Formats: sequence, structure tokens, C-alpha cells
Amino acid sequence: MSNPMTEDNTQASASTTDAAEAASTPVDSTLAQLQNDLDRFRDLALRTQADFENFRKRAARDKDDAIKYANAGFLDRLIPILDNFELGLNAARSGSEGSSILQGMDMVAKQLGDFLLQCGVEPLESEGVAFDPNLHEAVAQEESSTVAEGHVVRQLRKGYKLKERLLRPSTVVVSKGPPAA
Repeated sequence: MSNPMTEDNTQASASTTDAAEAASTPVDSTLAQLQNDLDRFRDLALRTQADFENFRKRAARDKDDAIKYANAGFLDRLIPILDNFELGLNAARSGSEGSSILQGMDMVAKQLGDFLLQCGVEPLESEGVAFDPNLHEAVAQEESSTVAEGHVVRQLRKGYKLKERLLRPSTVVVSKGPPAA
């Protein structure tokens, strides 16, 4: 025969165990949810920190470039004026040798060249070098027995670089090679 007291204790302990399991299940799921949220926010914080660091580096690089190339617009407008000055200087050289006006123009040309060098502008010397579409703008081809095929025969307009950035390509005539017999 069964003892009613024992049955009550068994039922009471079973209901306590069920209650504990029922109570622990929401706590476990809440704890797991909190852990997932913590991991997600930790990952988000690390990504945000890395994005901010990349932004900071990019902004510093952009600032350095802006400072480095701040005069590019000014120099870009000055170069055509320099071209015209050199054309006038070449015309003066062919017309009258040794005149004081020519000497004065030569001095101004030297000062302009020095000024451009101080600003980081370098003229591109193209005659005799291999044609490079990154540095040269070809406007014609001609046969040449003295210049190898694919090399610059003549420079029509000087090109310029500001530090390592191209301001203006050289306008050139490229060799086709020796004339056909």
C-alpha cells in the first residue's frame, strides 16, 4: 500500500523540479539572448573603430595631397603663359643675337624655370625616349632613320609634372621607323 504522505512528497518534489525547470528556461534563454547581443555589439564596436581608423587615415592622406597639390590649378594656368613666353623668346633669339632685350628675356625665362622647380614642377624631356601614353600625347607619326620605331622624334609642346602627378602631357611626334625602300 502506498503511503499518502510519500505520494504528496513525490508530487511536491516533481512540481518543484518542473517549476525550477520552467523558471530556469526563461533565464537561460534570456542569458543566451544577452550573450548574443553582447557579441553582436562587441563586433559592431570593433568594426566601427576600424572604420573610424580607416577614415582618419584617409582624411590625413587627403589633407596631405591637398597641401601637396594646392598650387596645381595656378600652375596649370601659368604653363600656357610660359609656352607663349618661350615662343617669343625663341623668335627673339632668331631675330637678334646679343641684344639687351634678349638677355633680359633669358633672365626672366631662367627665373620662371627656377620658380617652377621650387614649386615642384618638372618639365618632361621627351625627344628620343620611348613613347609613353601616360606622359605623351601623340599628334603625328613620321618615318625616321635616326630614331627607333615607337620613340619620340620631336616634342611640339612641353609636358609638366607636379611632384609625381602629371599636369600636362607632352605633345609629340612619334617615329614609324626607317622609311620603306
